[in-house]
Amino acid sequence: MAETRGVLLPAYVLADESGSMSPHEQDLTHGLVSLCEGLRAEPMIAAKLRLAVLGFSDDVQVRLAVADMRRETSLPKVEIRGLTNYEAVFDDLLARIPNDVRWLRGEGYKVHRPVVFFLSDGQPTDGGAWRRPHRELTDRALTPTAPNIVACGIGDAEASTMVEVATQPEFAFIAKPGTDIGRAVAEFFHALTASLVASGQALNSGAPQLVVNRPDQFSMAIDEVGQ
Repeated sequence: MAETRGVLLPAYVLADESGSMSPHEQDLTHGLVSLCEGLRAEPMIAAKLRLAVLGFSDDVQVRLAVADMRRETSLPKVEIRGLTNYEAVFDDLLARIPNDVRWLRGEGYKVHRPVVFFLSDGQPTDGGAWRRPHRELTDRALTPTAPNIVACGIGDAEASTMVEVATQPEFAFIAKPGTDIGRAVAEFFHALTASLVASGQALNSGAPQLVVNRPDQFSMAIDEVGQ
């Protein structure tokens, strides 16, 4: 039996590239660069992670394929376009994540349950159509590689929607009223980097767990809807 090459945590960043994010395109790009550089600065942690960056609007575009940040030299760059189609996101992940996990296993790795970090500044423009692929994606009986989803809303995104998108109530966050969107984007990426570093450290410790840090200037979305 072949020896296992190691244990990996696949992480997916879903960045809203819809037209309403146009004033904050540079904030998004800078946040992604800081994430990549933060992981490169922690090579022992980066060895346990595989990072993918996907931009979504009318469709989903790959900004960084599943990558080992110790070796990846390119940096993701967003492209603002279109509407806020959540259905496209979850249809894409429903095909992408099982394929990626299958590939990583084929490379000789054990793979922990993937995590998705979802950032949106608006409500879905596809109505409720997104709920079907989301339900299938997160049902572990239907999709054994079902990811944990951390959802962060800024701008016009509603707390109740983030609660629906996240796989656990404590994984849903919404920017506090009056928070500058540029600052909220920066805080999202800061917390994301810290979460991945802490989760990678947990993999190294032999007690694997997903660590999710609440971004500054955000509150738990569940609090906002009064549940």
